[in-house]
Amino acid sequence: MAFSFLAREAGRVHVCGHRGYSLHYPENTLPAFEAAKAAGATTVEIDVVLTADGEPIILHDLTVDRTTNGHGFVADLNLEQIRSLDAGALFHPAFAGTKIPTVAEALDWAKVHDMGIVLEIKEAERPDIAVDQVAALLRSTGSLDRVIVIGFDHVMLKRAVERHPDLRTEAITHARHADLVGVLKACRASSVSIELDMLHPDDAKALHEAGLSNRVHVPRPGMLAEYWRGGRDPLPDLVQWIADGLIDTISGDDVPFIAMLVKRAGRTG
Repeated sequence: MAFSFLAREAGRVHVCGHRGYSLHYPENTLPAFEAAKAAGATTVEIDVVLTADGEPIILHDLTVDRTTNGHGFVADLNLEQIRSLDAGALFHPAFAGTKIPTVAEALDWAKVHDMGIVLEIKEAERPDIAVDQVAALLRSTGSLDRVIVIGFDHVMLKRAVERHPDLRTEAITHARHADLVGVLKACRASSVSIELDMLHPDDAKALHEAGLSNRVHVPRPGMLAEYWRGGRDPLPDLVQWIADGLIDTISGDDVPFIAMLVKRAGRTG
């Protein structure tokens, strides 16, 4: 059975580990993906950039400085140099020796564990080449059905679908658009990624009526605490929207927390 990002086809609301279980594991690494699955995730969100020799790797930033013991732009480092870096020790000494994974490794992992991949193109200098490389990998590994390619650059997404009609794409937005369905149709995307505070149930209904899916990103409990201290709580509405079938994927850094929300709504499949 093909992997579907639409809840009504999948028979469940997906739980998406943002960069894996990034609250307690080094982001965008295999340990973070494995921990996300163990905590209830059915999909993981990853970020993709290109090395100097054109290899798609999983990293959020354009430089390696924040998450590794290295320095410099990924686009100036070849794969061998990238693989020599430690992507875990800065997060916590317990993860010392963790490597930056390639997209190919993540795809192999996802197939073995029957997980979906939400793949964000972060590559800034060669985005079209990154898309082409990813599309080729998806075909060669038989992973087209379990991956959706996403990005903030809606023009890039449109070009991606024009070159690769078999790709599924998701447009990221941090705004509530007057015509969200129109935005997705304009860039030929089949889904939208949107923050919780920009979600409206009417928009979710309109997306589903058009055959489009959504992924809603939920802040960590530490960030929600400000609402709770002020006597406000967005979670009851969110759980009701999940229960009503309005949401296809819940995404977040704290995977057990978002998995609990889906379970509370009775939409685990």
